[in-house]
Amino acid sequence: MESSSFLPTDHLSLPDQPGVYRYFNEENELIYVGKAKSLKKRVGSYFNKNSGVNLKTRKMVKEIRRIEITLVNTEFDALLLENNLIKKSHPKYNILLRDDKTYPYLLLTKENFPRIYPTRKMIPKKGTYFGPFASVRAMNTVLDLIRELFTIRTCKLDLSPYKVAEGKYKVCLEYHIGNCQGPCVGLQKEEAYLKDVEQAKHILKGNLGIAKSYFKQEMQLHAENLEYEKAHKMKEKLDS
Repeated sequence: MESSSFLPTDHLSLPDQPGVYRYFNEENELIYVGKAKSLKKRVGSYFNKNSGVNLKTRKMVKEIRRIEITLVNTEFDALLLENNLIKKSHPKYNILLRDDKTYPYLLLTKENFPRIYPTRKMIPKKGTYFGPFASVRAMNTVLDLIRELFTIRTCKLDLSPYKVAEGKYKVCLEYHIGNCQGPCVGLQKEEAYLKDVEQAKHILKGNLGIAKSYFKQEMQLHAENLEYEKAHKMKEKLDS
């Protein structure tokens, strides 16, 4: 990816290609980051006096002294780059104009029998975040794969040892259809549950080789123990 600089008066010279644009003020401070399917059309819209922009946008345009662009191959790439730059630099007008879009993440919670679920709010104390994902569809593809491979709970129950020992919970439909192993009623120990979570983390980090090795080893172990049904399930997960 190559970056180029332009003066505001040169905005008509921008390429008609996807990319990310950055506005700098007189102090060379980054004040805004945006993405575009067509840099020429999007950036040009800011300088069109007839466009119905709000007061904050007009104020921002008056401050622009330099435009820096980065060309990318696709609009998808532009979205990812824009998000990373905003999260890194926090340009003031992205905040003032409420244009700092919140992209979806997958959260691995910090609790007994951790959950993995989608969110757009980042609260570090809740756990570990993976993302951002460029689209909800992309995120759901990863989440569906994890739920297909591992029996990680989706309920919001407090599964601390004390609560489980009280015996007030009952298994739900997820248990009966095989998507959960019933940790809420003590049918699954947390040590075994965390093995699935650890492998799910590898997938979320993109370390697919480690997850593949895990399923292959489990498949071979079950086969050696003549547990052919379990071995077949591991083979199906490995294929997935």
